[in-house]
Order: sequence, then structure tokens, then C-alpha cells
Amino acid sequence: MTAWFNETLYTGFRQSHEIKKVLFEGKSKYQKVKVFESGRFGRMLALDGVVQCTEGDEFVYHEMLTHLPMLAHGRVQSVLIIGGGDGGILEEVLKHKSVKRATMVEIDDVVIKVAKKYLPKICGKAFADRRTNLIVGDGAQWVAETDERYDLVIVDRPDPVGPATVLFSKAFYDNCRRVMKPGAILVAQNGVPHMQGPELTGAVKLFQKIWAHSGTYLAVVPTYVCGFMSLTWASDRDITDIDPRLVFRRFDKANLKGLNYYNPEIHFGAFALPNFVARLLPAPRSRAAKPKRRSA
Repeated sequence: MTAWFNETLYTGFRQSHEIKKVLFEGKSKYQKVKVFESGRFGRMLALDGVVQCTEGDEFVYHEMLTHLPMLAHGRVQSVLIIGGGDGGILEEVLKHKSVKRATMVEIDDVVIKVAKKYLPKICGKAFADRRTNLIVGDGAQWVAETDERYDLVIVDRPDPVGPATVLFSKAFYDNCRRVMKPGAILVAQNGVPHMQGPELTGAVKLFQKIWAHSGTYLAVVPTYVCGFMSLTWASDRDITDIDPRLVFRRFDKANLKGLNYYNPEIHFGAFALPNFVARLLPAPRSRAAKPKRRSA
């Protein structure tokens, strides 16, 4: 009899994946962890019954959270990753030879151990790279206390439930800004707008209170069902206001190997929003009002 993994993240809707073989199933201090061979997407990691990543499509999520902001910045040497225990983002970050140090703060050591053992196609040799600074601990506490500063902060946050709710708070993002160098960029996943619209609206409103510029871009991750995945960004500069030729030159110079989704054309296309997504975004933060012309 065929066994199925059923994800019921959204009320009134579920997705199912055939389970060929369970490789790991256990409970850490924070969550239930499961890795299994699926019938379609290869090995899959699920936390608390929700799909986190799969061998079949992880490249979309990890490449877009990494390469787009890195090439928009152009001079990233230091990176902070909050979460990301599967190692996929870390692996993409380290493809950039310009990166001198990548600090990853993951609260759940079980996820890291499981990834190293069962998901090498996702994390590669990233955990063993000499540039990796792996911290098993609380990301919110790290940004509140560290003296380090970063060119890029990637928040690989799950849905806003349980211990992860702190990764959606203003205090957390105030501290993220504190650890960012001038011109640095922050990116975070923000769910599927078709199903989690208010979450996207709330995130951009929050970012507008902290940074001069913010917004969202999109990617299509098959196992993050129901349409586009939104990836929010924030910075003290507008990362959309850049000469496309510069991104193409940076891409060629970076000589990135093995990419399956990101390219310079996708870079700019990702900022094109369908109307229903654009309507979820609050108006840009107002600039200083211009003096009104006196009436004659």
C-alpha cells in the first residue's frame, strides 16, 4: 500500500507526496524533523509537517534568495544567514569567490546533522568550507549582541508560528539593520501571496519603518504550492535602480557554476509583479514633501 506525506499548511487545502522511503524521523527540542525519499522530487525535508526543501526544486528558492541580492550589491564579502539549517543558502553564497566569511546561525542542530547526512545534494560541502562560521544558536539573540557587520543578511524564516514568530518582529529587524554595513541588503522569504497576502503586506509595512527602501520579488517553487513565492528585501538604497549592464557584467565576472534558475534576465523579471501581488504592497515610504506653490 502506498504511503503519502500530507502537508496541510493552508486551511481547506493539502498537497501530498508519495513516500518511497523514510530516511529520518524524529523530534528535536524545537520541532518534528522528517526526511524521506519522494516519488517525484527526490529527498524532501519537512519540519512540523511542512515541506522545507526538496532535491528536485530547492535550487529556485536558494538561488533567488542568494544571487539576486549579491549581484545587486556587487561587493559582498560578509554574509549572515539566519536559519537555513539545510545548508542550501550557505552552499549558494559560497559559490561567490568574493565572500570571505559566511556566518550561519541555526537554532536547531538536529536539522544541520540531518542535512549533512541525508541532503548532501542540497548542502554540498558548504559546512566544511573554511569560510563558514557555523553558530548553533538563536538568530534573534545573535543580531542583538554581535559586534560583526555584514554586507548581506539572509533570513531563511519559516512560517510565523512557534519559536519562529520572533523572526517577524520589529525588534528583530531593528537589530538586523544594526548589524548591516552601509549599502547592505536584507532579504527574507515571505510565503505565497495567493495564500498569505496579509503576511506580505505586513512585512513590507514593517520594513518601511526601518529602511529607506523595500519591496518584493518573485520566484516559482513547485513544492511551495499555490503560485509565486514572494521574497522581500530591504536596504538603505533602491536595489531595483541599477543599470542592467552592470548586473550582466557582475554575473559574467562571478562565473557561477551549476545554476538552474537564476540569471540576469530572471534578476530583473522577478521584480515584475502581477496586479494582485502589487496591490498587496503598501505605497512606498513618503519622501519629504515639496513646498506647495502659492496660488496667484
